[in-house]
Amino acid sequence: MGSPSFRHYRRSSGICAALLGALALAASLQAHATEGALGRSITGMQITSYAGVIPPEPGMQWSLSYVRYDGRIGASRAAPIAGQISLGLEADVSLTAATGVYVWPTHAGKWNFASMLTVPYITADVTANLDGPLGGRRQVKDSASNLFDVYFAPFIAGYHIDPVQHVSFGVYVYAPTAKYDPGKLANPGLNVWTLSPSVGYTHLFQAGTLEFSVLGAVDWYSRNDDTDYKNGLVARTDALLVKRTPSGWGFGAAAGWIQQLQDDDGATADRLNGFKGRSFGVGPVLTYGKKWSGGEHLDVSLRYIGEFSVRNRFEGDPWSISISGGF
Repeated sequence: MGSPSFRHYRRSSGICAALLGALALAASLQAHATEGALGRSITGMQITSYAGVIPPEPGMQWSLSYVRYDGRIGASRAAPIAGQISLGLEADVSLTAATGVYVWPTHAGKWNFASMLTVPYITADVTANLDGPLGGRRQVKDSASNLFDVYFAPFIAGYHIDPVQHVSFGVYVYAPTAKYDPGKLANPGLNVWTLSPSVGYTHLFQAGTLEFSVLGAVDWYSRNDDTDYKNGLVARTDALLVKRTPSGWGFGAAAGWIQQLQDDDGATADRLNGFKGRSFGVGPVLTYGKKWSGGEHLDVSLRYIGEFSVRNRFEGDPWSISISGGF
């Protein structure tokens, strides 16, 4: 196929939507199947449209996203939080994220490059069952609402294999910029650095109207010195299939798999046999894209994921909405 496929991915705001997914779903209180049982990633939520594409047009693009996640761990299962062990956990988390992406000016060719920065705001309500001062268990609730850890990628590279196949490479960084109190159950930040090397791939079919994208990444966490807890290495894979119509509407499905590769490290993790976790999820995706004659564009994406086969992490049904555009 020739240029029709290229034109189609350009009108989607490509990079802004693609990069936003890797960040916006960082919603959390303490961490993955790790400390706090959630982490930087939510199942099936990391990928967005055209994950392998960095568009050739230079300039700034913007995105605003909202993620809602109501998850729980059953009362018969132990989980680490705030340096303690809770029998059961519940968390209601909302994350709003604003993202700016700059596509560098490059000469015509196979390669394009970009940089991105995200500033998120998080609201979290947490319920835990902790040891009481006189023995037994007591239910403790906590809330937090503030700026979340900043997320950025200094350098992202995209390679156009041909007009319908594209691949992207980047290292995404979460910095511990948000407030953190080791004695609280709910915190705006995680108090750890996270590095996430990622590879995205996009294949376009049917003259560019049918998209298949996949995103693979590994999350490395630094040690939380305040709780002496280090989350194990986490691998994750998301996939997306979307069919777009001439009216601008698109529909499809997303799926995700999160698998912790290493045990967590620390005294609390040792009491829980490493607390290694995993999860699967799948759900529908609805998109809408509009482009004007002057080159301005607006894209909206709505997603719902149902998690299943979850071990040692929160289980819930996250949903998200994102709006991106270039003007």
